[in-house]
Order: sequence, then C-alpha cells, then structure tokens
Amino acid sequence: MILDRLEHAAFYRGLSPQIAAALDYLQTTDLAALADGRYELDGERLVAIVQRYRPKPLRRAVWESHRRYVDVQYVVSGVERMGWAALSDALPVRAAYDAAKDAAFYDLAARDGLLFAVGPGSFAVFAPHDVHAPGLAPAGAPPGEVCKVVMKCLLAV
Repeated sequence: MILDRLEHAAFYRGLSPQIAAALDYLQTTDLAALADGRYELDGERLVAIVQRYRPKPLRRAVWESHRRYVDVQYVVSGVERMGWAALSDALPVRAAYDAAKDAAFYDLAARDGLLFAVGPGSFAVFAPHDVHAPGLAPAGAPPGEVCKVVMKCLLAV
C-alpha cells in the first residue's frame, strides 16, 4: 500500500506503465468536471471510475482485495478514511474470489486493520497483496461529500 500526494506522483511512475498512465491522467484531467461513471482510457487495461458519495460509517466497512488490478484511489475533494490490512495475515474470507468482479471480500473488524484519512490531492495505491476498505467516514466529524477517482490498472499477464 502506498499513500502520498499527487504532486509526488513522478516517484511512482516506474511501478508499471499502467500506474504511470493513471497518475498522468489524474494530473492532467479536470477531474471535478467529469460526470460520475466509468471511463475506459485504454480498454480494460486502464479504467477511471468517478464517484461522488457520502462516506459510510466504519461499522459498514467492506474489506476487499483484487488479483487482476491495482487500484489507485485519488480523492479530488472531501475527506474519507480508508482501511488496509495485509492479505498474508490469513484473514477470514466472507466471499471467495470472484474473477468476474475481480474481488474477494473479508470479515475484518475495523480495529484489525490500519485506518487512515485521505484528503483532497492525496492518493492510495492498493496492490493484490493489500486488503482495503475504502469510502469510510472520517473520525470525529460528520461526513461531507467526497469526489474520488479510482484508477483500475491491469497487471501485466
């Protein structure tokens, strides 16, 4: 898992061509002007998903992992918390991996994962060895609306 600000994106360009393209897109696009929805930028190899929502309470956290894609989750406006846990920690599985959804889901109490705030201009990168819970309300404050872009970066096969 990586957590950083978009102005440091150049440091991560070498991770993969798709991650470099995702970071370039985030830096050069007027993201606030985009309508919610799914944008295929390079077929299924690079997809942008624009979302606006109010973060959910911690008790409704959905812990997930992916095998085919790396997520680059960028907060355009608002603040949300995200959770992270290592897949190698043998977490209890709620729903086994579904290739069609590229997702597995886990039963994980919030206290069992690392929680962190992600504000405007910041991004988190979640790889296949990362279990994550996005879209959570910030601690100690009522949640405001969040605008977030999730970049789905296909891993080389």
